[in-house]
Amino acid sequence: MTQKAVLLDEPAMNRALTRIAHEIIERNEGIDECILVGIKTRGAYLARRLAQKINRIEGKEIRTGELDITLYRDDLSTKTDNEEPLVQQVDITDNVSEQKIILVDDVLYTGRTVRSAMDAVMDLGRPSQIQLAVLVDRGHRELPIRADYVGKNIPTSGNERIVVNMVEVDATDCVTIHE
Repeated sequence: MTQKAVLLDEPAMNRALTRIAHEIIERNEGIDECILVGIKTRGAYLARRLAQKINRIEGKEIRTGELDITLYRDDLSTKTDNEEPLVQQVDITDNVSEQKIILVDDVLYTGRTVRSAMDAVMDLGRPSQIQLAVLVDRGHRELPIRADYVGKNIPTSGNERIVVNMVEVDATDCVTIHE
């Protein structure tokens, strides 16, 4: 695949995350009943960055957790023959019942990863709400799932791919589109 363009550079990613942090605080009237849950790998790093920004804004820590969801197209690990993503590990130490869970992921595409993450959270208890924050929404949904907080909407074609690079994994921060 050939890189077509840089969609978000480091400052643009930082601004998008700052905006999402403010939106989370505003929509939830604070963070007391909120838990940020990052979907590994990059969603977990984004959740940590959001937690730091929220801490700076609110002056207090937001609770966090992580989910490891392996996508079928990455490693062929599935629950059934219908190619649903498989939840590998849940690292949420707080009780989720009656809490607002904010799932965090890098790219929203078909919605299957988010659906699996919601199932994993529901197995732990009954949250009062589940919200979704994504850095990039690229469209092409297969399930009726939408993000509550979006860093950037990027309409794509089926043959394009969005790549999110993060310093924690890739030594740089940027979002690119490839064809």
